[in-house]
Amino acid sequence: MGYAGSIRPVIDRVYVGTRASGRDRVLAVYAERGLTPGFESSFYFGLLARPMPAASFAAATVYGGGDMSAELRQGIAEVDADGTWRLTDRGRTVAGAVQRVLGEVAAERWAPGPPLDSVLPGPPAVPRLADLVGRLLEAGQATGGAAFRAMAPVYEPADASPELRLMTRLGALRHHRADAHRAAWRAAGLTAAQVSALPAGPRRRAVEDDTDRRDEPIYRVLDAGERIELLAGLGALP
Repeated sequence: MGYAGSIRPVIDRVYVGTRASGRDRVLAVYAERGLTPGFESSFYFGLLARPMPAASFAAATVYGGGDMSAELRQGIAEVDADGTWRLTDRGRTVAGAVQRVLGEVAAERWAPGPPLDSVLPGPPAVPRLADLVGRLLEAGQATGGAAFRAMAPVYEPADASPELRLMTRLGALRHHRADAHRAAWRAAGLTAAQVSALPAGPRRRAVEDDTDRRDEPIYRVLDAGERIELLAGLGALP
């Protein structure tokens, strides 16, 4: 297994785990505005920076479908004749609030523990980890697919904390692999439904191996020591 395959579950644990910890607070952001979550909750880091072209929208929503009736009904998003989606002022407000809340949740979740924990490269390494992931996002402009190009460069407020920056950048980074995965199963002649139902075995392993191969180039911007630093630093976060 290459580096891309090794770091994927680590990235997912940090990002998905932090989002899960903040689920109730994100829902509260919507409840206090009388809204329900939409695509801005998942793609805030890209949508706050730029509109999402039709091809990027199709790529990013290939598994869950593209029903945007709730977003349109609530006045969160709008679409033009070319199929490009953009946030309305209301959508930008709620997306920005989601980003801030997730940054706060990350800061609390990654807060330094007892003195004995201070020797671990965990919370104190967050600024450095954010910088390393930022370099990956820059490198990904040359290797990412349609979804990734809609997510990066990411939007970050001027006063963004290191925790907010790392969460935001990890969210976008995950779409580089998502693009690689879509390309891999399409190359294998599968549909989204077929790959989702594919059991463990040689055919699924082949798709995952091809995904790793397509995802690997983004990490070549880091030298060997930096790759270890990123893997160990993310792995040490609570």
